[in-house]
Amino acid sequence: MEKNFSILIKDHWPRVLYRANQVREIDRVLIEEQGIPGLRLMRRAALACCEVLLQRWANIHCVRVYCGSGNNAADGFIVAGLLAEKGFAVDVVVVGDAAKLGSDGQAAFKFCSQSGATLAPSDKNFDPPSVIVDALLGTGFKGPLRPAYRAAIEAMNQCSAPVLAVDVPSGIDVDTGDVAETAVEAVVTVTFIAMKRGLMTGRGLDYVGDLEFAPLGADPQLTAPGDLVNVLNLPELLAQLPARPRNAYKNRFGHVLVVGGDLGMGGAPLMSALAAMRVGAGLVSVATHPRHASVLMAHQPELMIRGVADQQALRPMLEQASLVVLGPGIGQSAWGEALFQQVLATDLPIVLDADGLNLLSKKPVQRDNWILTPHPGEAARMLNVKSVTEDRFEHAAALQGKFGGVAVLKGAGTLVASETGISLCPYGNPGMSTAGMGDVLSGVIGGVWAQFPEMVQAASLGVALHSAAGDRAANAGERGLMATDLIPLIRDLLNGV
Repeated sequence: MEKNFSILIKDHWPRVLYRANQVREIDRVLIEEQGIPGLRLMRRAALACCEVLLQRWANIHCVRVYCGSGNNAADGFIVAGLLAEKGFAVDVVVVGDAAKLGSDGQAAFKFCSQSGATLAPSDKNFDPPSVIVDALLGTGFKGPLRPAYRAAIEAMNQCSAPVLAVDVPSGIDVDTGDVAETAVEAVVTVTFIAMKRGLMTGRGLDYVGDLEFAPLGADPQLTAPGDLVNVLNLPELLAQLPARPRNAYKNRFGHVLVVGGDLGMGGAPLMSALAAMRVGAGLVSVATHPRHASVLMAHQPELMIRGVADQQALRPMLEQASLVVLGPGIGQSAWGEALFQQVLATDLPIVLDADGLNLLSKKPVQRDNWILTPHPGEAARMLNVKSVTEDRFEHAAALQGKFGGVAVLKGAGTLVASETGISLCPYGNPGMSTAGMGDVLSGVIGGVWAQFPEMVQAASLGVALHSAAGDRAANAGERGLMATDLIPLIRDLLNGV
């Protein structure tokens, strides 16, 4: 019996994410160049799945394994055989054609057949299982689903038993995170060799469940040719920040100007400004609608707040700023558009958010010194497409290519796209889907960027800080989480609290 090979991804974040063809190339190198038999890799994968299954569900009595006709099915056959050898009742539903299996797959099928597991067609009536193992479709899947596979996926989802997915929940495109008509709703997914892009962003996150990673003995330095997606690591990003000198003074840490807050939306620039100050910007000013100025100033005296009626009133504030956060609550009225155009006429670095992005989508321009932070709806308008959810990686790159600078495509598995590539944020939770979260994020990014001039680093650290603070805030529960809950936690994270 080999040692177990699973590693909990939450404790050991992968450095990079791969496409399916890149994972297949690593698999080929392991087999053909490093001399590891394919059947041995399959057994390691099956052992990792059995380990996770038995750790989570120690008192199971019956396991049902769904298998297709590819390498994923071969892993499933070995899982079934190993469990049957341990004395568990195991039903194996063969949806694909086992005759199409390669030599290693045939060997796995034979092992399963001789193990005591029960092989059965998909239309057999079974007693309810304790756990279901999904080994239908693997990394090669591209929709749509064939009817037999769709029926099997629906049967798994309709059963009350929890599901462990082998490598990937069936129905997910591992390159994009997109989902076919339906996909298996796993409680846990054990993925192998290298981490796949689509398991950590997009719609696929609703089906993956808890994610565990089993490298199967592959060298973590082994990479495949082609573009790779980096995974943001907050401790590493924080370690890059220089210590403040003992003779520090406020002008050394930037002057952030937040421009926004049309009538009825004065809270947006306030949240952004507070976030910028809490991450350490030396000075923070707010240019807002004249009706909001006195109220905002009373709320936070450390902020320098001025009501601006038009472009002319904004100009002296721009002359004093080192960076502008443009868009929180700015609206799309003549007032907001005038301020938007005035900021774009300068050479100042810009963090562009909210209706600033919608104004940009009407008259697209490109510049190198801005960070754009659209949510999926704003991104779709900026790219003039119906949706960006089918391939978030492609659309994040398209945003950067069309508008320049750095594009931050928000959402589950936020992406940071620059000229040098794409990074994914592994932090964050559904509780952050509330009003004001984007305003706080734009302020965090602006405040970091004002202190540290490297644009990609500022965007990456800002995104990671914001999402990690959201996770810390969610310790008290995801429901009811508010954007302002993050601000003191962001300061704690920055200072190692």
